[in-house]
Parts: sequence; structure tokens; C-alpha cells
Amino acid sequence: MRFWRKLLNLILPPRCIKCGKILSEKNGLCPECFNSINFISSPYCYKCGRPFEKETDLTFAGKQYCGACLQKKKFLFDIQRSAFTYDDASKNLILDLKFRDKTFSAETLADILYQCGTDIWKENPDLLIPVPIHRMRLMQRRFNQSALLVKHLSIKSKIIADYSSLERSINTIPQVKLTGLARRTNLKNAFKIKHLQNIKGKKIVLIDDVETTGSTLNECAKVLRKAGAKAVYSITLARTKI
Repeated sequence: MRFWRKLLNLILPPRCIKCGKILSEKNGLCPECFNSINFISSPYCYKCGRPFEKETDLTFAGKQYCGACLQKKKFLFDIQRSAFTYDDASKNLILDLKFRDKTFSAETLADILYQCGTDIWKENPDLLIPVPIHRMRLMQRRFNQSALLVKHLSIKSKIIADYSSLERSINTIPQVKLTGLARRTNLKNAFKIKHLQNIKGKKIVLIDDVETTGSTLNECAKVLRKAGAKAVYSITLARTKI
């Protein structure tokens, strides 16, 4: 096995998934590209994962929360985490995977998701579910980038991947083209549960590429909870600064 790995590396050397620089062992991020990314670290809201510029006095049971989450006004999921800020340094990692067919980067990005989800793994979740895309968009794109991330994350975390129980039933306008209230109304009734027995009583982790306002994740969490999910968590690669 080691011989074939070395031979393959000679023919197709592993590269940095961001800049293309040749690496020594496997596809990943070179030190320069890794250091350029704004990874999210403490302090951040324990529930929604929004980073704070400084420590906050808004604490409950020894954990820090933003004002909206303390008042239970924001999200329907239990814990949300994002690995890094969506900005000029990181956005091509998402765009390359999503639109430029660099699917080989999914394994490295799933490793980043795994490191990001430490607080969630402690809750012993039962299922990983990718945020689904509509079948028409799937035909155009040929793959769901969130499903690719789940495939590798399932191997890493040893948590079962479920690709079919949550379905996108309406081919909505892409959220990136909308703002504010339009994002929320756009997603109304866009998701449905296909296999109720797989969801009831389970702790579920939703996986997506980018969180902007949280509307998509929140709508998914809503239908999962209605179907009887015991808990709903979410992890995304990136989040905007909203």
C-alpha cells in the first residue's frame, strides 16, 4: 500500500488546495495559506458560534452567549459552529469546491470541520445530514458540496451519514441573491422530511458550506424538530461577519 501511495504521489503530487503548491504527504493547506485564513476561536457565543471581539459578561452556566441567544430569539438549533470567516482569504476554498469541480478538497475541508465541531461531538450525535439542494440544481451541478463534506466527515467522526431523510422540495432562489426577510420567506416550506423514522429521537448535525444569516440552517432545524429530532446542531466551513 505504501509503495502504491508513493508511486501515485510521484505521478500526481499532493498539493495545497488553496494555492496549488506541491506538498510532501497529502492534499491540504500549505503553512502560508493556513496562516492566511481567519479561523474562528474563542471568545464566541456558545450557541450560535458568533465570534466576539472581546470577552463578554453575558454568561450562563459558565458559557458565553450573545444577547439574542440568551433571549432565545435567534436559532432553533442547539449549537452552531463555523470554522473560519468568509472573506477574501477563504472564499476561494468554498467557490473551488462548489463551482469549480475541485472535489478533491472535500477531504481536507472535512478535517477542518471535524476540528471545528469539538463541542458538538461531546453531545454524542447520531446522524450527519448535509443541507440538501433541489434535484434540478443537483442535475446542473452534478453534486452537492455539503454531501461531499459529510461523506468524509462521517469517516472521520464515525457518525452515520444520512443523505435522504431531509429533502429540498422547492427549487428556491439562491439565498445569496436575497437579503433579510426575503431570505426567510424564500425558504418557507422548502424542506421536508422523507424518512420520519430516521429522524425521531435522534441527535442530528447539519453540515453546510457557508452560514450568512442562518436562515437555511434554521429552516432545516425547524422541520427536523417538527419530525421529532431530539437535538439539532450545525457546522459550516465559513460564516460571514453578520
